[in-house]
Amino acid sequence: MTPDQGEAKPKVLLLGVIEHAHSSWAAVSEMATIITPRSTDRASFLDEARSGAFDGCVAAYRTFDSFEVTGKVDGELLDAFRGHPCPLRFICHNGAGYDQVDVAACTARGIRVSNTPTAVDDATADLAIFLMLGTLRNLGVGMAALRRGEWRGGSGGGGGEQAGPPALGHDPQGKVLGILGMGGIGRNMARKAALAFGMKIRYHNRTRLDPGVEAELGGAEYVDLDRLLAESDVLSLNLPLNPNTRHTISQAEFAKMKKGIVLVNTARGAIIDEAALVEALDSGHVSSAGLDVYEQEPYIHPGLLSNPRTLLVPHMGTWTIETEMKMEEWAISNVRMAIEKGRLRSIVPEQRDM
Repeated sequence: MTPDQGEAKPKVLLLGVIEHAHSSWAAVSEMATIITPRSTDRASFLDEARSGAFDGCVAAYRTFDSFEVTGKVDGELLDAFRGHPCPLRFICHNGAGYDQVDVAACTARGIRVSNTPTAVDDATADLAIFLMLGTLRNLGVGMAALRRGEWRGGSGGGGGEQAGPPALGHDPQGKVLGILGMGGIGRNMARKAALAFGMKIRYHNRTRLDPGVEAELGGAEYVDLDRLLAESDVLSLNLPLNPNTRHTISQAEFAKMKKGIVLVNTARGAIIDEAALVEALDSGHVSSAGLDVYEQEPYIHPGLLSNPRTLLVPHMGTWTIETEMKMEEWAISNVRMAIEKGRLRSIVPEQRDM
């Protein structure tokens, strides 16, 4: 329950900046004392935590960009908070992907973690559709040529060595869209690709969807991973990043794909072995790649930057006012529920038993 007027307010640690949902955050400020770190890097943040500056903070709101200050939320960071056990009970992450948070370390310390799962679905799937269409149509080559002052005079080769117009692209109609990871974003993309572009949907997931849901997604067909790789004309990656999914796509997987496949990744960069992707692009086995995420952001593999058959976006999958607002509102609602009811609106799947 919210503290009575005579009781001390709970404390909430703000890691990052509230950009849009100011009125919702103001409501949190009325029911809790907001603590904002002074630190600008991980070392100073750990020292600040050990000094007792965050004593009494029961919940933390964090953004993706706060990683620049705190680094990964791991056991070392959590143990820097004074008090044993760690006084922090809830971490409310603003984002669907939460690989910056060591969930196992949080679970071991009784700390619950939340994310903003469905708030990002439309915007991220829309960008995936943009990348899919751009790579199918070979637009990256023409766009690069135009910026060089050449009218449709781009390179046809992997590294820009062959002059001439870009190769003709492909229409999406009738093509097989393979989706690896059929969560909210994958389902959103499947629905749009099937209904708007007449694509055939095949997918691989940890669990098969209900047949009724498959029907709503244009008759999506559940297949094993090898078949997904072998039959997809376009492969979209929509997996969360964790130790089990890192480098899910590497040399062995590229070898199983049909020659000329198009690859789209709006999930996390490290799901792909980027060096292996560069090799597959250079050989022509992968026709083109549309990427919003990279293995070591903000660093991008030089082989991706130099290849005109890559369509590259700097991690802008949720880069809309509407979606950023939805994400903040969702994360703030987790903070409020943590304070008022001692639980979270959207606890991460690994902690559902908590």
